[in-house]
Amino acid sequence: MAKKNKSGFFTDFKKFITKGNILDMAVGMIIGTAFNQIVKSLVDHILMPVIGNLCNTQDLVDLKYILTPEVLDEAGNVVTAEVAISYGLFLSYVINFFIVAMTLFVIIRSAMKFQKKMEDLRKEEEEAAPPPPPAPAEPTVEEKTLAVLNEIKTLLNEKK
Repeated sequence: MAKKNKSGFFTDFKKFITKGNILDMAVGMIIGTAFNQIVKSLVDHILMPVIGNLCNTQDLVDLKYILTPEVLDEAGNVVTAEVAISYGLFLSYVINFFIVAMTLFVIIRSAMKFQKKMEDLRKEEEEAAPPPPPAPAEPTVEEKTLAVLNEIKTLLNEKK
């Protein structure tokens, strides 16, 4: 019975983690997280208050449609929480998504243009480079024969 070559989980994980791409991925995730915080702050603290002010509310995130209002007891404590559709919060997430998507689109588009320019430059350099010298022609049978005869002649002259 042939023994199956199974690699364990940790062996596979070690192979995965030691590849160079994992480092690139980790850096990308860290930068992406930081970028997401910047976009979230832009949306929550700059755009949404301005849009909310235009909609006559303090903040657009506060916009909601109340299905069932909250119920309070005599002491003012919430007995039953309100049920509401928070469409302002949803709009905040949509705006956040579009900013991130637009930024990624611009970055990828710029990278693709840069890559195309680099390819075009490489092609221009290849076309502008002088052609390689032609390979030496294969000697004919007569030239080979003459060379061998000259070697024999040299050897005979040396022995005299």
